Amino acid sequence: MEVAGVCDPSLIPDKTTGPYRWRWLILAVMIVAEIMDLLDASIVNVAGPDLEKSLGAGSVGLQWVIGGYALTLGAGLVLGGRLGDRYGRRRMFLIGLAAFTATSLLCAIAPNIESLIAFRLLQGTAGAMLLPQGLGLLRENFSGPELTKVFAIFGPVLGLGGIIGPVLGGFLIEGDIFGLGWRSVFLVNLPIGIAALIVAAKFVPKKAGDRTVRVDMTGAALVVMSCALLVLPLNQGQENGWPLWTWLSMAASVIGFALFALQQRRTAAAGREPLVTPGLLRKPAFTVGLGGIALFFGGLIGTQLVLTLFLQIGHHFTAGDAGLGNLPLAVGTAIGGAISGAFLADRIGRKVLQIGPLVQLAGATVLWFQLDGLDAASFSIRDIAPGVAVAGVGAGMVIAALFSFILAAVDDDEIGSASGVLSAVQAVGGSIGVAVFGSVFFARAETGDFTGGFHHALIVQACLLVVFLAITFLLPKKGRPEEEQHGIAPEAAADGSGTKRHLTV
Repeated sequence: MEVAGVCDPSLIPDKTTGPYRWRWLILAVMIVAEIMDLLDASIVNVAGPDLEKSLGAGSVGLQWVIGGYALTLGAGLVLGGRLGDRYGRRRMFLIGLAAFTATSLLCAIAPNIESLIAFRLLQGTAGAMLLPQGLGLLRENFSGPELTKVFAIFGPVLGLGGIIGPVLGGFLIEGDIFGLGWRSVFLVNLPIGIAALIVAAKFVPKKAGDRTVRVDMTGAALVVMSCALLVLPLNQGQENGWPLWTWLSMAASVIGFALFALQQRRTAAAGREPLVTPGLLRKPAFTVGLGGIALFFGGLIGTQLVLTLFLQIGHHFTAGDAGLGNLPLAVGTAIGGAISGAFLADRIGRKVLQIGPLVQLAGATVLWFQLDGLDAASFSIRDIAPGVAVAGVGAGMVIAALFSFILAAVDDDEIGSASGVLSAVQAVGGSIGVAVFGSVFFARAETGDFTGGFHHALIVQACLLVVFLAITFLLPKKGRPEEEQHGIAPEAAADGSGTKRHLTV
């Protein structure tokens, strides 16, 4: 995952010295730390009933615990990348990792739901400081063919974080280790985080940042404010009956994002460094792609949450069983991603982004009729696994290729900034999805109609997929090669020199 940055000639490998001997250990630490970060976006999905029993968390509280993390993570990602540029990626990685580990402990000892929500918001902020540094550190310590191999390992492994989150969370909660219940979901980060912190402090080489880089705090504040104004009413509106302030808040959010775009252009025009390369916002394919990212991941993450709630609240699955209930989706996503990434995207181009949502819609249709025929007394995950798995295949096809087609619309020197913005929108879109789909499901679940709640969620997802399908026709017909998505120039990837034409991170 890349974030906005600046061209830094010091990142070009020094050919007079050999490669750093501990560089593969650095890769291991980056993977461990960043999986821990990404895992926490979904690991608490199965903690709903336990949070309700322990802390009295209602539907709104649960949505904030899950979506609040994604909100602050997404809102801070681009800023985190800039801070890494200015103060050094190693320093920001260590600070982010230490803060993430500490906030994990705070989440584990939270005495009430309000405290847990606050600590989750802080945890997401720490993740935003940590997550952007990984690829930059790998670029600083690898070059040539090794760097291409590193990215080939790094991306798929990180992708597993969100998939296995509910499974691992269910295992920890149902195992009830030392009677900790849901608290073990956060405590598991402590030994991992401390070990990664020790290894990183010892083996990641020190490299000074570029103090000439200016950090656009005004732009960062506008992003955070606009995101909060959007997610707050979406989380609270259903419970409060959608009062006037919720609509005013959402309207203010739109104004806030418009002000951010204007402020970025003025910042660039004044010769200062904006958070986002202004040229990106003038590219129709890229701006449309941002909407596609938000719609797709909002629908995917929101539906995954509804599936878990349906199993746990509607059919009284244990946390462990609910976690395993996500396996058909995970397996389907892995299969779809493998098919798309291995050959389909290269052969048929943009059409893979159109086939994917159609497959998802087919899976949702199958799931709809499977839900209609359920026998509550004998229900098991096998009753809905086919529809869930087919939908997962379609989702995997899109996930594996979506970024490359959107990035194909931007110039080489804009890759770093564009990747950071896409990743941030993905996270914020997930937070919005949690709020919207959670509200839709709980509106019916409160009356005991859990199947109806799932049906309504599927309708919302279908609408999002149709709009996303329309958006795909506005994207470039061919995607950007994998190595170029990480800032490796084509000639460098071909000759193994490791010299990069642009090194924005």
